Amino acid sequence: MADGIEFGGVTPILRVRDFERSVAWYTEVLGCTLEWRDGLFCSVRRGRAGFMLCEGSQGCIATWVYVGVNDADALHEELRARGATIRWPPTNSPWGAREVHVFDPDGHVLRCGSDAVPGQPLGVWLDEQGGRWQAQLDGSWTRVE
Repeated sequence: MADGIEFGGVTPILRVRDFERSVAWYTEVLGCTLEWRDGLFCSVRRGRAGFMLCEGSQGCIATWVYVGVNDADALHEELRARGATIRWPPTNSPWGAREVHVFDPDGHVLRCGSDAVPGQPLGVWLDEQGGRWQAQLDGSWTRVE
């Protein structure tokens, strides 16, 4: 490991099928601001989280991106009110986060997480194929139906 090298923020480049539709979703539904655009490539931002959208090249469809937020429950309500497709409602996880998953128009999954809510039970984990998994006391996972 090199001393003195610090990584900065990460801005994923997400491949999109319909650029205009995706820009509209990220600005109107997710609440981002369009920072710049060059043809079918752009940068959008909300707070410290940025996303680059690109039609036709770079990245792949159905990428998962984790985004830290200060309140997963409030974000869930905001996104539902704007018609977002919620993949998984706010759920406490064994790793200490409370996550809400939302699909963008291209099937990218935005896993938005804040601190777990004290006193709320741990939920099951929803994997990529929609399978549900429950954490066990020994740290293993068991599939549940």
